[in-house]
Amino acid sequence: MTYMMLKKKLLYICLLCFCCKEYAIAQSFSWPAYPKNYFVWPVRATRALAANFGELRSNHYHMGLDCKTERRENLPILASAAGHVSRVKIEKFGFGRAIYIDHPNGLTTVYAHLNDFYPELEKYVTEQQYRLQSWAVSLDIPAGLFPVKQGDFIAYSGNTGGSQGPHLHFEIRDTKAEKVLNPLLFGFPVEDRVPPDILRLALYDRRLSTYEQSPRIIALSKKAGVYYPAAGKMVVNSDRVSLAFTAYDRYSGSTNQNGIFAAELWVDGRLMSGFIMDSIGYDETRYLNAHIDHAFRKKGGAYLEHLSLLPGSAKGIYVLGDRPDGIITLEPNQPRKIVVKVYDANGNASTIESELLFTGKTSAVPEKTGVLFRPGVANVFDRDDISFYLPEQHVYDSFRFVYAKTLGPNGQPVHQLHNPEVPVHGYFPIRIKADFPLTDTGKVVMKRSYGSSEDFRKATFNNGWYGASFREFGRFELMLDKEPPVVTPIGFRDGMNAAGLKRIVFGVADNSEEIAVFRALLDGRWLRFSNDKGKRFVYTFDEYCIEGPHELRIIVEDQVGNRTEKTYRFTR
Repeated sequence: MTYMMLKKKLLYICLLCFCCKEYAIAQSFSWPAYPKNYFVWPVRATRALAANFGELRSNHYHMGLDCKTERRENLPILASAAGHVSRVKIEKFGFGRAIYIDHPNGLTTVYAHLNDFYPELEKYVTEQQYRLQSWAVSLDIPAGLFPVKQGDFIAYSGNTGGSQGPHLHFEIRDTKAEKVLNPLLFGFPVEDRVPPDILRLALYDRRLSTYEQSPRIIALSKKAGVYYPAAGKMVVNSDRVSLAFTAYDRYSGSTNQNGIFAAELWVDGRLMSGFIMDSIGYDETRYLNAHIDHAFRKKGGAYLEHLSLLPGSAKGIYVLGDRPDGIITLEPNQPRKIVVKVYDANGNASTIESELLFTGKTSAVPEKTGVLFRPGVANVFDRDDISFYLPEQHVYDSFRFVYAKTLGPNGQPVHQLHNPEVPVHGYFPIRIKADFPLTDTGKVVMKRSYGSSEDFRKATFNNGWYGASFREFGRFELMLDKEPPVVTPIGFRDGMNAAGLKRIVFGVADNSEEIAVFRALLDGRWLRFSNDKGKRFVYTFDEYCIEGPHELRIIVEDQVGNRTEKTYRFTR
């Protein structure tokens, strides 16, 4: 039986009780009995975490543990269990340099943001990069090629890819299903005797869409270990409400604010709804935008985690109770007892207790203008010069779509498609009509902007319309891009003696940001330049550049084919 077959189940009648240290926690959900002591800590350093599994990030859940590496790079990384290296990935963002190890028990461990791999693997990867003539690679490796034993050195820790500081990102996955499992459920001895801190509660009037209101923030006070609304009983002017909250967890001896593991909403002694961070699929991770109050966060607020499942969201992490959507119904002057329980993975718990009272007097529902977009259907918007549609499952809750058009500085229309406070689940196609000379149709980019954020895509031409795909609302316009990229050598010049250099570095800039091609040829042969974090291209001298005179040719193209070529002669 695979771990996916053992996935979490709702127990409709009885509650599973488990004991963790002194805590006995009533749960309405269960998860597989993962093997304890099968995996060892993957870093040769003190066991400490910078981030938990399931923590809230921009557009995604954090899908592993961030293991601290003493704020430095090049600590030894160890195979957490016996198996074989099944995959190696190198990319400028994301995981940076990563190793995947398959284990005989049907699980895979992932080690990311690495520096150098162990010598035999590093040599193999370099050979494959030169064979493929690509620094960025995703290599599937035959099972017998690189076996490892538990505790074997496999790489040095680093800060590559999307990492913002030295650490190891560590994952445990179901190999076949690619489902990511919470590593803390495998018995890693990370000391945690501290219950989660709950910072605030939030109320929503569910006669309205969550996107058409601002939450009512409820300040909390703590007495005898229990949180209560500071103003006392929660009195509302709606007969349908839902709740959200902000909380974080801390480990013993740590000041890091980490994510929580699970939460439950109890109403009058019965479980209504809740969620648990025991496993998440990569195809589910963007549903984070339905789990949080996206608009509140986008405006600079804290993460508010819903205790209700939005209409267009997948079940994902949610455990469904008496009321699957988490909406609390109220009768006039009949208070309902509310209990919110928040847990960490060690079983430490914090609780909010309160009462909800509906006065019987409902507040007025404001009228909204605009085109109604609804979850569960394809939503289409058509005008004479712009068209787009959102496929099914792209909208989590209903809202009134607002459109506006202005004239941009380049003389082209700027189309305001709502605003990015309302999230979109995936990419959606946009078409804009424009009249550029036919000779320039291949040089058109579509720009999305909002505030200081900008994103550019090459626009494909079809019968007077230019199309591209995005996954956020904002301001959209077409631009003609005929400017080639700018290539700048850093600490290197034509004709120099490079015998004292350890590396060659180039900075590359383009008006539409995206560089499609960076190609280096040393004496006519491809030379590997790394592109970690996308800022610079770096060649570190190795056996591929021997002593003597050389010619280095640099070729750079942007996404619409504008090209820059430069040639440098130097001596090594």
